[in-house]
Amino acid sequence: MQVTLTIARYPIWAVPFAFLSMAIFRIPLWLNKKISFYKLMGSGRNGTFDKVPDLRQWAILCTYTGTSSPLGNELSNWYGGFISGWFRFFNCETFTLLLDPIEGHGSWDGKAVFGKPGPDVSHTGAIATLTRATIRLSRLSHFWKNVAPVANQMSSAKGLVTSFGIGEIPWIKQATFSIWQSKEDMKNFAYSMKLHADVIKKTRKEKWYSEDMFVRFRIVRTWGTLHGIDPLKGMMYI
Repeated sequence: MQVTLTIARYPIWAVPFAFLSMAIFRIPLWLNKKISFYKLMGSGRNGTFDKVPDLRQWAILCTYTGTSSPLGNELSNWYGGFISGWFRFFNCETFTLLLDPIEGHGSWDGKAVFGKPGPDVSHTGAIATLTRATIRLSRLSHFWKNVAPVANQMSSAKGLVTSFGIGEIPWIKQATFSIWQSKEDMKNFAYSMKLHADVIKKTRKEKWYSEDMFVRFRIVRTWGTLHGIDPLKGMMYI
């Protein structure tokens, strides 16, 4: 299985068209026979679970179960000509990751959209992780009260390369996509940092989520930039 995540950043004058794209893009993605699952999402400002949206930054995530060969670095090959042309017309900056799921659990809209990968114990390079959850309305205040301190610590965690806060519905359906220099760095943050480990225990004990998912990915390749730079420039993926 192949997975793409594209982060698109619009000029400030084009923000209304970014909102419009979240409705219009559903049609070409639904019609694209290469795509087996897709999500169109907004983005938070601080690179993790975030109450404050970044209205200039948006995301597309897709899976391609039938793709057996590389499709190159042209967005039109992955999402079709309409979406790639839209980004060009509105002078969007885009950064895309091609990913291979290697380990994970949980569901998205009731489906195991990344299959049942791994675990791949042989992988030793950089690693990407997706953590997503649908937060119960009765637990929203508990979630946001506890997650903010963890988010603040994550930004300075050892081995973190970059992260993106993405989500389908503000406050309720949230996700964090993060890239780490190694699996060990990611696990040290997730399980060795007491504050984060305590929050993980609370989510399970108090049943904060009606649905959740955690997946690790091998980074196959990336292309494009954000804020004028390649966030992974010079990194060895494998």
